[in-house]
Amino acid sequence: MDISYRLRCIGDMVEKCNCIADIGTDHAYLPIYLVEKGLCKTVIASDINKGPVEKAKRNVAFSHMEDKIQCRLGPGLTTISKNEIDVAIIAGMGGNLIRDIIEESMDIFKNLHYVILQPVQNADVLRRYICESGYKILDEELCKDENKYYEIIKIKYDHKLETLDDDIYYEVSKKLLEKKHPLLKEYICFKIKKYDKIVNSIVNITELAKVRKVQLEKRIMKLKEMLKCL
Repeated sequence: MDISYRLRCIGDMVEKCNCIADIGTDHAYLPIYLVEKGLCKTVIASDINKGPVEKAKRNVAFSHMEDKIQCRLGPGLTTISKNEIDVAIIAGMGGNLIRDIIEESMDIFKNLHYVILQPVQNADVLRRYICESGYKILDEELCKDENKYYEIIKIKYDHKLETLDDDIYYEVSKKLLEKKHPLLKEYICFKIKKYDKIVNSIVNITELAKVRKVQLEKRIMKLKEMLKCL
């Protein structure tokens, strides 16, 4: 199946396993791709909305994979039984929502081999939650698809709590810095440009505006320091 570059990057982080749950599956493109590539034997394609589930069912039937891919309707991992899956993928949602999904089904998440997360926003909120809730970051990936950047985080529960030595590393991954990811310099420059624009738009002289401006200027400075390491 021909899928987006974003989904392909997520698929590239999957190691061979028995059963994967794709949460927020939408059209079931990723489950079909994973089965086609032989990365898993079966997939549970789950979505909270009836429309996407019906589309997923049609795509699965068209691909003749009804015996390998189950489509289920429901929020988060409420459609999954304990020990039913080895791996979970949660992609295309905000970091806050992904955090809430993990919290609601902690008994399932703790037993998984690994989980792949792809937040569309608030990746810093999600990364902080991961570090402070006993999850280990196994790997991270960064991709650009249709002029948008996507962070992909692979984690596993290991009981150890971690606090990063600087808040900036919740926003820009240490893993990506260590790997000197080829897209990271461009991504950091994108962030600097975005924050510069916000700083220049702050004309209000209230105390709150002054504090916000100082916070952003400090963040820009830290991001520029990161560029020196790449």
